[in-house]
Amino acid sequence: MGLKEFYQRHFSASDEQIITLGFLLRVGSVGFALCVLTYFLFSWTMETVIHNRKEVIIPDISGKSSVSALQVLSENNLAMKIEGYEFNETVPIGTVLRHTPSAGVTVREGKIIKVVFSQGGESVFTPNLIGLPLRNAELMLRQRQLGLGEVSESYSLKAEKGTVLSQDPKPELSVSKNTMVQVTVSAGHPPAGIIMMPDFRQKKKDEAQQWASQNGVTVNMTEDPGSLFPGGTIIDQKPDPDTVVNAESRITLTYSSRKGGAGEDREFRVHYEVSQSGSQRNIRVVAVGKQGDREIFNGLRDPGSKIDLSVPYAGAEKIRIFVNGILVEERPVK
Repeated sequence: MGLKEFYQRHFSASDEQIITLGFLLRVGSVGFALCVLTYFLFSWTMETVIHNRKEVIIPDISGKSSVSALQVLSENNLAMKIEGYEFNETVPIGTVLRHTPSAGVTVREGKIIKVVFSQGGESVFTPNLIGLPLRNAELMLRQRQLGLGEVSESYSLKAEKGTVLSQDPKPELSVSKNTMVQVTVSAGHPPAGIIMMPDFRQKKKDEAQQWASQNGVTVNMTEDPGSLFPGGTIIDQKPDPDTVVNAESRITLTYSSRKGGAGEDREFRVHYEVSQSGSQRNIRVVAVGKQGDREIFNGLRDPGSKIDLSVPYAGAEKIRIFVNGILVEERPVK
């Protein structure tokens, strides 16, 4: 029998069709019944598994660290999922701020507890207010979400009246938002009869001795033979500049007693110009050599001012210049 005859015999004649409408309905009914039976069997199995899990009461994990919270939940056969982080000044950083469901709720083992952790109080960095007028300093504090605390005054030989001389906390420290910053501002030049300590650093000791004689104060001189500065240059002083002194004050000046040897008579000139814009800046110059780092200058300088220093060639390999604590330049000594 050929293929054509087979097809015509089994599929063409309507009275001899194998796949009939009734056959399709019966097959569909059986398939539907199997699907329904499978669904109910699966549901029954899952219900049996779930309801076989024990009921537990969610413990209170608020205020616990992530490790402690996870351990407590694990002991109760519960899982933990980190939902997020929020700032909160009253809850230490890294501890549980809240969780869902809350403590005391009855759930079955295996329940996932969603946890929000504290990031502690929101921290900001204190700006450098030194050298700014008080009004500008207050505006800068507000921009950093900080407050202006107690304002005190002190006479100054260099800073204009109303200029910030010092601050507490110091610049670039991490503090909590809304921290109050205390400042001391310049009250201007002192009146007659008040003696204030000048800044003698990088000046000659003869100049300091002359000032002491004119003002009737006693100065103790100490030597530093290992200094990088030329002999006779003052490298340190106590008390600090702008401190009120009198005849009874203990004033100590340290000067370089370096003596030039072979190859040390030549000096390297360090010249730096402070930017014309902005306010006073803290300039720090460090000489880096085989004996380590040595500070050769550290002080406040006005915008546009110039710094000129002399460093013996044999005393340093390179010079680093810092402005407000930030390295801005490094030069080789050659």
